[in-house]
Amino acid sequence: MKSAIRGLYAIADKHCLAAERFVPAVRAALAGGARVIQYRDKTSTAQQREALAHALNVLCCQHAVPLLVNDDVALAAAVGAAGVHLGRDDPDIGAARAMLGPAALIGVSCYNELARAQAAQDAGADYVAFGRFFASRTKPRAVPAAPELLRAARGALKIPIVAIGGITPENGGILIEAGADALAAIEGVFGQPDIRAAAERYARLFKGT
Repeated sequence: MKSAIRGLYAIADKHCLAAERFVPAVRAALAGGARVIQYRDKTSTAQQREALAHALNVLCCQHAVPLLVNDDVALAAAVGAAGVHLGRDDPDIGAARAMLGPAALIGVSCYNELARAQAAQDAGADYVAFGRFFASRTKPRAVPAAPELLRAARGALKIPIVAIGGITPENGGILIEAGADALAAIEGVFGQPDIRAAAERYARLFKGT
């Protein structure tokens, strides 16, 4: 059975983490309640990325939390990750599914486009992500989205919805109320001095929902 996409979706990004910090940082996020981990690394060598992805996948499997690889379907397949997250310029869902198999989790970035999300669902995506919802230092030029998009998506889609972009424990609650099943965070988790405590603050938003 596929893991549910719900709760804190923590994105371990090379932008925030040196190579030697990935595993301890993700371990801390998992201890704080992260329910999905995404590995995002656009600068390391192929060999470095495979080693890091393998180590993170072992750790995530120990915690029964899915590891998703950003963009790289071949890397996800090579390390046996739970799935992949695809952007606008990445392989299509069908190609990813053919390589990863029916049990894989495949997510798609949909920015502020409900029609793109509906098409992704129809093509077999397991979840979609919208955003940015707030100002983001990681992606400052990303297109803005509003909570009303989540409400519309909640009524139109059957698959889980992830919100991303400048989300903090202080502003995330309104996105959950609007329909987000999961909140994605990069610097809000991995850019903090106490990663476990940061993850716990996000995880508390989902208590009782």
